[in-house]
This record gives sequence, C-alpha cells and structure tokens, in this order.
Amino acid sequence: MRSIEVFKRHLREKRAIKIISGIDNYNLDSVKKVVSAAQMGLASAVDVACDKEVFEVAAKNTTLPIFVSSIHPFKLAEAVKWGADAIEIGNFDALYKKGETFSADEVYEIALETMSLVEGKNIFICVTIPGNIDIKEQIELAKNFELLGVDLIQTEGMKPQGIKTVGAKALLETAQATIGNTLELSRHVSIPVMSASGISAQTTPLAFAAGASAVGVGSAVNKLDTQIEMVATIRNIVASVAYRNSINKEIARNHKELELFAK
Repeated sequence: MRSIEVFKRHLREKRAIKIISGIDNYNLDSVKKVVSAAQMGLASAVDVACDKEVFEVAAKNTTLPIFVSSIHPFKLAEAVKWGADAIEIGNFDALYKKGETFSADEVYEIALETMSLVEGKNIFICVTIPGNIDIKEQIELAKNFELLGVDLIQTEGMKPQGIKTVGAKALLETAQATIGNTLELSRHVSIPVMSASGISAQTTPLAFAAGASAVGVGSAVNKLDTQIEMVATIRNIVASVAYRNSINKEIARNHKELELFAK
C-alpha cells in the first residue's frame, strides 16, 4: 500500500529520491517502465503527468507514493480525487523546451488557486521554484510558499545562456545551477528542499551536501532505453546516498570519540 508517510520520513532523514516520469510524458509503456524501475530501484516516490490514464498505469505498477505534476490547478484538484499521494506545481523543465517560462507571480497564483481547490483534503503539496528567475526572487517566492503552508519546494537549474555544451558537461552545468539554488533556498526557509534538473548518481551527494532533503531525478532515468538500465541507475543513486550517510555517521562517531578523548 502506498503511503506518503514513508516519503516524509525519507525527507526528515535527508535521503528521499523521487523518480520523475515527465510532466509531458503520456506514453503509457514509458510510464510503466519508469515507475516499475523506481519500485525495483528502491526509490522513495515517483512523479507522473497529470492524466488519469497515466496515473492509473502508475498506480498499477508501483506501491511507491505517486506525485502528479501539472501547472493547471483544476487538473491537480482532479488528481486528488483519483487518489494521488501528492500534487506538484511543476516540473517546468520540459515546458522550457517548448518556449514557456514562468514568473514568480504566475507560479504563486497557480499555487494559491490550487491550494484553495484542495483545501481540507490533507494532500501533500510540492511547488517548483522556477529556475529562470533571479535568485532573490526565488528566495522571496520560497518564503511566501512557506507562509502558505506548502510541504516541499523543488529547485531547478537552467543551463547558462549562450553556452552550447552537450552530454555530461551540459548536465553538470545544469546540476551546478540546481545545487546552487538549493544551497541558497535551504538557508532561507525551514521547509524541505528537493533538488531537480541535471541530478544523477554523481551529483546526488552534492545536492544533499548543499542542504537538500530530497532529489528529483528525471532524464538521467527516463531517457534510458531499457528498464534494466533504469533500475541500475536508480540503485546507483540510492547507493550514493547510502554511502554518504555511512560516511557522515563515521565522521560523527569519530568526532564524538575525539570529544571524549579530549575530556
């Protein structure tokens, strides 16, 4: 049985991993592969497009909590009726590629309308902070969402304009912006922050080190050809978090031993 409480616990433990199928991915076979891989890869949650058929396929193929993403308040309210475990305003990455951009005011209004429509439904709400706006605006928007009672904010990064790198270097440049935004936002709000855009097994530990409580992984998984590759990639991401946690525990243990020795 799905439970958002598991995801919340992973948030508190700063190890939550959400696998993103895609806000514009309506290919049912693709969605099935991604959510099944997330289940087998030991992720914390999945994120799918706000479409009833897509949601039903996801629900049949994973017991993980399901986030449903959209920029349309009434569609998100419908997703709550379908049984979504969480609703998310975002992810915007796929929409940027279509030439769409979002201002702080636009995202705030979408969030406000969505929250009014689902008031009293006790639904977990995540909002993506647009990566195309200035960091000062991002911080102000995050503070406003904290006042609204949003449960989680998601950061994203945008590749610097004018730079035409591709492949691994392009992903690292995007991840660098994402992690930088995570670092800034986590310093200014107390609600959990999730890093997304350009996140991979290699950059996941950096996101958590910057203050993230969760990471959202999309293209590093959903663009792969086979489910075996997807599962292996997700397990690598999970392992990178487990390794980081074990190192942190060892550091804390050594620090405690030094304190006792000093006494």
